[in-house]
Parts: sequence; structure tokens; C-alpha cells
Amino acid sequence: MTNLLLSLFTAVARRSKANFVKKTHHTDAVQESFLYSVLQAHKHTEWGCKYRLNEIKTIDQFRERMPILPYSSYEPYTERIAKGEKNILTSDPVVYLTLTSGSTGKKKLIPTTRRSQNAFRAATLTSIGFLSEALSRQNLQFGKLLVTNSVQVWGYTSGGIQYGPSSAAAIRMDKFRYKQFFAHPYETLQVGDSLARHYVCLLFALREPSTRGMIANFPMLILRTCNYLERYAQELIQDLEKGTIAPWLELEPEIRALLEQQWSPSPKRAAQLRSILQSEGHLTPKLAWSDISFVTTARGGTSDFYFERFPTYFQDTPIFGGAYASAESMFGIYPDVNQDGSILAIESSFFEFVPEDQWEVEHPKTLLATEVKVGERYRILVTNYGGFYRYDIGDVVEVLGFYGKAPVIVFRHRKGGFISSTTEKTTEFHVTQVMQALQQEFNLPLEDFCITLSENDFPARYLACIELAAGHKLENPRALLESFDRKLQEVNTHYEISRRDAIPPPFLRILASGSFAIIRQRQLAKGIPDSQLKFPHISEDRNFLAGLEVEQEIRL
Repeated sequence: MTNLLLSLFTAVARRSKANFVKKTHHTDAVQESFLYSVLQAHKHTEWGCKYRLNEIKTIDQFRERMPILPYSSYEPYTERIAKGEKNILTSDPVVYLTLTSGSTGKKKLIPTTRRSQNAFRAATLTSIGFLSEALSRQNLQFGKLLVTNSVQVWGYTSGGIQYGPSSAAAIRMDKFRYKQFFAHPYETLQVGDSLARHYVCLLFALREPSTRGMIANFPMLILRTCNYLERYAQELIQDLEKGTIAPWLELEPEIRALLEQQWSPSPKRAAQLRSILQSEGHLTPKLAWSDISFVTTARGGTSDFYFERFPTYFQDTPIFGGAYASAESMFGIYPDVNQDGSILAIESSFFEFVPEDQWEVEHPKTLLATEVKVGERYRILVTNYGGFYRYDIGDVVEVLGFYGKAPVIVFRHRKGGFISSTTEKTTEFHVTQVMQALQQEFNLPLEDFCITLSENDFPARYLACIELAAGHKLENPRALLESFDRKLQEVNTHYEISRRDAIPPPFLRILASGSFAIIRQRQLAKGIPDSQLKFPHISEDRNFLAGLEVEQEIRL
């Protein structure tokens, strides 16, 4: 039955992909039609009446009448929606309020309607169609998935609307469909404690030797699951052998009872895994599931740094970006595995692009999807069924090419996501390129890193703070620091110019083992959900790494 459902679902996904491909050849028409549909749907809302959406007949009229706005302009309206007021930004009822992670700024409430969720659902289906065909070209298969995202309900607003992370809503709203593809029961995702949730997801998935894929929002979270598999391999195998669920796990009693009803011993599978563990000395996803076909996680931005460690756990397993998305919009659909660029999701939102020379202009001129140029960077604006219009999310994307007439884009960094000692504007993309190259040059895996600025120097010097992966030692830290300085000058010309005169030489700080785990716990303590934690690799906050033990400081 499961195989039949997977086959039917894959066939539907491939048809969705084929229809999307046809529409990319008519990008302007598809985008224009989408915009008019949104304007018609919302013309009688409070926002629609304020901006007289019913009078707008052309894209130029829309751009003239509707200002480009940040979230702060929408916040008074989303707060009223949370209190239960209707027909504010959307004509459709708001069924969920996504509470963004806040890991890169203030938390936001993003309205979700059935219609806006359908746009996400359709784009996700299309991405699975692309994945299925990409896997077939490599004689690999789409199949059962290991997912560890929490689906717990965080709470209800005073107006009775559910709120929480976007991934939880997506899974809950499509619960029946997703249940067919999980390598573990749906109830495993209802566990509140993060470690316990990962453990039981792994436990049930290990019973399924045909598990084909792993999914997480960010590469760092994939690595965390791999770490749990290594750390608790003995306990997982013992539970698998005996048909138990570790009593020390912090499981809600009612969820433990439900899971125990679905759990039974699998001594043959346990013996197989124990043999692998004894011969290899550790357990990785590729060793546990020899037929694993893909890993789905975010690409672009800082992902490449973490991908350096993926071969240890997955060998050459393809990495698929899935969809480039946020709570506010679906931005891109990935056409292939091992590719950073995604095709603009032309059926999910109406998009505009702000060129770099317009970023500081009060009323910037924007380009449409077919007007952008390869190699250029843009701030991206969205208008969609969620009730945001010409919304400036702050993402900076680069155009890599075109698919049909739709641009292929990659996320580079957040607007304002940079550090400057003077005026050089070093971004996360800059430092990630550098640290990825250093790992390769020195054959040195890093647990993580963060670049900050010194407090007592003017201009401030760069502090390259790193934590070595367990069991590794840096033999020549001075050489690494020299290479860091040189490579940063190569990728950021403005840093190179300023280093000649104004910016003092950088310092390298080697942090004690476990330092970045402490930082992540600090962020989780602020209420950021563990499945949405985006770790900043640059920070102008001079206290961001305060209190961590510095094992060694190297100066040029």
C-alpha cells in the first residue's frame, strides 16, 4: 500500500513539475496573472481599500501606488489579526500565524491562509517532481524519509488563531500525505524535548533499512542528527533489539504510550547494525541505510561550510535544496540535486527585484523577473496571498542564469547582514567562502566559526573565532590566520583596500570544545525553535561570544 501511494504521489509530482516547466517559458504572463489574482482577492480588505487595489489595472500602476514596505509597516495589522479581526490584509480567514525564528532579527507574525498554503503546497509538489526525476537519472529512488521537525502547537492568540513555526504548520496541514512518507510514526514529531524527538525518530527509522532520505531546514541540523546517531548508536541498537524505548528519554507519557503500541523488537536488524558498528567503529546514515538516495536541506548562503563535513556521514549522497522559502514566501524551486540555484517560484508570489544601485534610494526602481541580469545581485520583493505587498524581506539574491524565461537565483545574504571595521561591508557569504577554503587548505574540519570585531581598537580588528571538530588539532595556527587575512582580501575588495591602511591585522581565537553548543543553547533559550535555528557567522554584537573559553589567541 505504501509503495503504491509513493508511486502515485511521485507521478502527480512529476506532472506538476512538467506543468511548471511549461510556464517558465511564459514567465511574464504567469507573474502578471498572479498579481491580478491577488489584487482581486484582496481588493475589499482594509488594506485593499486603503490603497484602492480595485483601481489597479497594470503592473506600473501597482508599483506607483503601493510603497515598498518592511515588516514594521505590517506589524500593527498582524497584531490586530492575532486578536481576531478579519478582512485586514486578506479576504480569506487567517488559519495560522507563523512566528518567525528571530535568529536574524525581531520575531515576526506572518499570516497564513488556505490559499497561501496551497501556493506553498503546489511549489513543494513541483520540487519533489524535480527531485524524483533527478534521482532516476542516477538510478536512485525517492522513498521513506527521516524528518525531525517538531509539530507541536505552540499556542493560540487571543483571537483563537494557532501560532508557531512554519514547518510545523506545513506538516500538520498536510498530515495525511506526509504520514505516508515518514520512516517513523507521526507521533514522534509531537515530542517536545529535542533530544528525545531526534532519538525516537532515529529509532523507528533504523527499523526501516529502505529509508531513502533525510530532511532538515539547515545543514547544521542534518549534522546534529548525524551526531545523535553516532553518540547514541549503542542505545538505539539495544532498543531495537529488545523492543524497548529508552526509559531515560523525556517523553510525554501519552506519546510514549502511543509509540510503544507501534514498537516491537527487530533483533535481525539490530544484529546487522551492531555488526556495522563493531566493524566501522561508528554509525553514520550511509552505513545505517546503504540505499540512502538524498539529503534535502537549504543550499546557498553559509551552507557550503557545513557541506564540507557531509561526505563523512553521507559519502557522495546527492544534496537537494528542495525549495528556497521563508515564512513569507516560496522564492525558488530547485531543478536538480547538488545545485545551489533555484528557479524563481513564479506561481507562488509576484516578484520584483531591486538592483544594487537602488538599495539606498528612497523610492527605488524595480525590475521584473525577466529583466534581471546574470551575475547581478538584487533585493527581492514579494506580493502574495499572505497579505504582504511589495514586501522587502531583506534577502539578497544573485541571478545565476535562466530556466526558460524564469531567473535561476541563489540566496547570498541578508540585507544589512554584514560587519564593517570601516566601510568594507564583509558579508556572511564572504566569510563562508574563506572558511570553506581554509578547511580544504589545512585539511581541518571545524565545528563552527563566527567572525566578530574587537572592542578596544579603532578601527576595530577582525576576530576569527573557531572551534575545532572533536579530535582535531591545528598544527600551524599562524599560517591559518595569515591565509584567512589573505583570502578575505581576495573575496572582498573593500576589505583589501581598507587593510592596506585603516583596518589592523586580524586575530585568531581558538575556542574550547563545546563553545558553539553554548551559543546555540543561548539562542534556544530566547525561544528560537531548534528546527529553525540559523546560526550567524558574522556578528557586530561584541558580546555575542562573551563568556566562552579562549584556548589560544594568535596575532599577526
